[in-house]
Amino acid sequence: MTVEYLDAGDAIDQGTLSGKNGTAPAVAAGVTYERILDARSEPQNWLTYYGTYDGQRYSPLDQINTGNVHRIGPAWMFQAGASGMIAGASTYAFEATPIVVDGVMYLSGWDGWLWALDAKTGQELWRYKHAVPYDVSLCCGNVNRGVAVARGKVFMVTANAHLLALDATTGKRVWDRTYGDVRAGESATLAPLVVKNLVIVGSSGGEFGVRGHLDAFDLDSGEHAWRCYTVPKPGEPGSETWPADGEAWARGGANPWLTGTFDPETNLLYVGTGNPAPDFDGGVREGDNLFTDSIVAVDVDAGRIRWQHQCTPHDVWDYDSISECILFESDGRRLLAHFDKNGYFFVLDRTNGELVQVTPFVDRIDWGAITRDGKVTPRKYPDKEGEPVHFYPGPAGAKEWTHAAYSPRTGLFYVPVQDVGATATRRRREFKESIPYWGAGVQVDAHDMTGSVSAFDVNGEEKWRWRNEVPMCASVLATGGDLVFAGEPTGEFNALDARTGEQLWQFQCGSGHHSSPVAYSVDGRQFVAVPVGWGGWIEGFLPGMLGAGHGSALIVFALPG
Repeated sequence: MTVEYLDAGDAIDQGTLSGKNGTAPAVAAGVTYERILDARSEPQNWLTYYGTYDGQRYSPLDQINTGNVHRIGPAWMFQAGASGMIAGASTYAFEATPIVVDGVMYLSGWDGWLWALDAKTGQELWRYKHAVPYDVSLCCGNVNRGVAVARGKVFMVTANAHLLALDATTGKRVWDRTYGDVRAGESATLAPLVVKNLVIVGSSGGEFGVRGHLDAFDLDSGEHAWRCYTVPKPGEPGSETWPADGEAWARGGANPWLTGTFDPETNLLYVGTGNPAPDFDGGVREGDNLFTDSIVAVDVDAGRIRWQHQCTPHDVWDYDSISECILFESDGRRLLAHFDKNGYFFVLDRTNGELVQVTPFVDRIDWGAITRDGKVTPRKYPDKEGEPVHFYPGPAGAKEWTHAAYSPRTGLFYVPVQDVGATATRRRREFKESIPYWGAGVQVDAHDMTGSVSAFDVNGEEKWRWRNEVPMCASVLATGGDLVFAGEPTGEFNALDARTGEQLWQFQCGSGHHSSPVAYSVDGRQFVAVPVGWGGWIEGFLPGMLGAGHGSALIVFALPG
């Protein structure tokens, strides 16, 4: 039987139906690679995803400090609203990191939304809406974590694995490139990273049995520059860690679904990779399964892996190693810090991948153990069909994708910790394209859980801990005012003393936090901005709050004007 397909026409441009069809000042035209390299010298801006290439999530701004933070309050608020197919609490979340350039803020949302705002007043300057098909396969919620800005353009990925370049002044599309196969279950959620003349992005979709990859595109033309697969094919280095027969490698996962960090001295991009597929059934993929659950260092010009360190070999707990790689120096060494979902804090020499130290950062770890020399010994895992196994931490990890911060002033790392377990029961399933390929039924504990913001020095010694009754599921921000800002799932936004952990200020935002706050200033006035909108893969990290209220607001705080 012949099936004829009809052109459905173009989707309605929802961005033009808002009454917000203005323009933004042309500030993004002056954002160059050189400026992003030296972003720390522009504390009034937040030029790239982590603020700077090193991933420290640290702002030198100190107008708001330990002495006056108790006086800050809302300066303005932006309501993103909710539209599209919102089926329940886990459908979407506001997970973005705002980018700020000389008084203009660029903010992405779920379902293909992007806004340009006046960073001083919150006035909307323009909005863009990408038409995302309803049938895109998404593992863990309809989310987007941010944008990149350079040379007059704003870059954003979409849930159906497109990379878009928009005119930063008008919000009009300049070019559109597809870099993932939605029919196979690929998608995209991360914030792009601009390095030199390239826009670098990574794929999502490991829960559907796809092969992860990084891609680089030319800033101006959108031409594809390179692709780096994070699972080797037969004959390539690392392929010996996969079964020699069959196609386990071709559906092996290792998706790099979070933004990497970059060191111009080594010319390396540092990226964490995701879990293997199927997540919990290791019997169909014997071996260590490189380069899953790994930190990989990629030559940014060639798109090739120069070294790797695997944090969880042969993962059967869903412990992605996608978390940020924070770059810092200590005792003359160029180091990299990484807080892994498996509950361990890794420090590596970022020039060659040598392990410097590894220490636990959460109280309850019983899936296995990692010794100080890096030896991994599994202890509890779902290896028998139909037999439940409980382990700590659960599949969302001791720290989820949400980011830690590092303050050069205090020399401390600040980590949002999740202390919650889960039960996995292995259920072997045949692979089918675009169908979830977990290999188990999983139930995350709804009780007996806790969380904290914990501070560690470079040697892995815990210096203080601010305790919370539920896991901490949002990124933290460190500032030059010796403050750490941290949001809670229950809606509170807190300011902690960066040296002691004492709580100095709190504001109830009306919905849970699952995003990344930033600091910036306009006309000499410092602001702290945080997107607020509870949701995403709640059943994976805090099922006891599946019924909590949704939200979709950006709240911006400052001292009284």
